[in-house]
Amino acid sequence: MHIHVNGKNIEITDAIKAYVKEKLGKVVNHYDQIQGIKVILTVIKNPAASGKHVAEVKCTLSSGTVVHVEESAESMYASIDLIADKLDRQVKKVKSKSLYADKNTIRNTDVEVVEVDDEDEAEEIKAID
Repeated sequence: MHIHVNGKNIEITDAIKAYVKEKLGKVVNHYDQIQGIKVILTVIKNPAASGKHVAEVKCTLSSGTVVHVEESAESMYASIDLIADKLDRQVKKVKSKSLYADKNTIRNTDVEVVEVDDEDEAEEIKAID
């Protein structure tokens, strides 16, 4: 599993890259079907903007599902913390849906086949249904 970190209007230092990998590495421990995580860190240089540090994550799962999370805050580390928490919740949600999706299907239910030799018993079974 790879974590790719890119930046817009910001230089990605080793400290930021290590912090992202530490925070998002915890998400991987919850669900082992994650194929890759792409992180884009952006700084908005407009002085009128409120949340100037934006972090965006696209997490690709083995089922083909893509989880997209975006958060902004006043510091880059705060926005990374926010996306780590939000991505963790989203991945847990996808995991729980995938666990329960296969259990309630018609294909997985057991069907009991009853062979009836006597015609009277067959009529009784049809009457019961």
